[in-house]
Amino acid sequence: MILTFKIKHNRDFSSELGKAKQIAEYVLTHKTRSSKDVKQFGLKSAIANQILRKYGNNETIKNVNRIKLTIPSQSVHADKEKRTIEIPCLKFNVSYNFRNDYEKINQIELDNEYVYVSVNIKEEPQITPETWMGVDRNTTGHIAVVGNPDTGKILKLGKEALHIHTKYRNIRKKMQRQGKYGVVKMIRNRESRIIKNINHNISKAIVETAKENNAGIKLEKLEGIRKNRKHLRNFNYSLHSWSFYQLQTFIEYKAKLCGIPLTYVEPKNTSKDCSRCGNEGIRDSKKFVCQSCGHVDHADANASFNISQRPPIGEGRSQLHTDRDVCKGSTDTPQGATL
Repeated sequence: MILTFKIKHNRDFSSELGKAKQIAEYVLTHKTRSSKDVKQFGLKSAIANQILRKYGNNETIKNVNRIKLTIPSQSVHADKEKRTIEIPCLKFNVSYNFRNDYEKINQIELDNEYVYVSVNIKEEPQITPETWMGVDRNTTGHIAVVGNPDTGKILKLGKEALHIHTKYRNIRKKMQRQGKYGVVKMIRNRESRIIKNINHNISKAIVETAKENNAGIKLEKLEGIRKNRKHLRNFNYSLHSWSFYQLQTFIEYKAKLCGIPLTYVEPKNTSKDCSRCGNEGIRDSKKFVCQSCGHVDHADANASFNISQRPPIGEGRSQLHTDRDVCKGSTDTPQGATL
């Protein structure tokens, strides 16, 4: 598996980045792929050749906006004991503190602020899960609610995200009224970094819980959810500030590294169906009530159990709502809840 780590550096690469941009623009204009044609720009051949490959082979690129210095693996020397990376063609050294169990460095990219190190990480063999956990992702309340039908336990994560979004939205509005658009951009970037860190912590907790319980992970397939117009107008901000895809990608790669199987289910009616009897119930904000079997639950917890019990997309529809209490021999479960 390939992971990319970002390291902040204190070196000025303005001159090299300027030369790289000139080469990229020259390649787009003259359609050349020969390193001899760009010698006059004075950039090291190891980096110039990467630019030629990228811009010379891709006909869809029409102009150069942002460019990075790309260094191939053969031009990089790594010392795992000292945890340092050396790039001789730039006479540049950088220390790193990311995981040291990588197999090799694929390539490195640099801009004037960060070093982006792309490495190969060995994946764990995939486990055979004893059970499946359902993860319900939300715009309000907790970002993720995890339900394990085998134990009946619920894990609620990320409640602070809504407060973060509201706080920084109010600050941005105030700065916009004052015409301080540079501050608005800075505030937006700060909010993005905080939410990203929250998503990292949530995904880590979900994968660790799955590993402890020898469980797989099921998520709703939420593609195109922002195009759905069946919501109130005042819900627009919550919907469009919802970083569900970022959380999804974090869960995906962390699960893959640990050998935890992950699959997707259809999201239709996960919040409306009863996780015990399968009939449609009544959801009022975060409260769920089933009129058929009398089951009362937190709406997100009920949804997470529904997700855990649904078959993956593409598989046949199996028994989705097997009652958890009946499976455990409970005697106080209403008969109407048993399929």
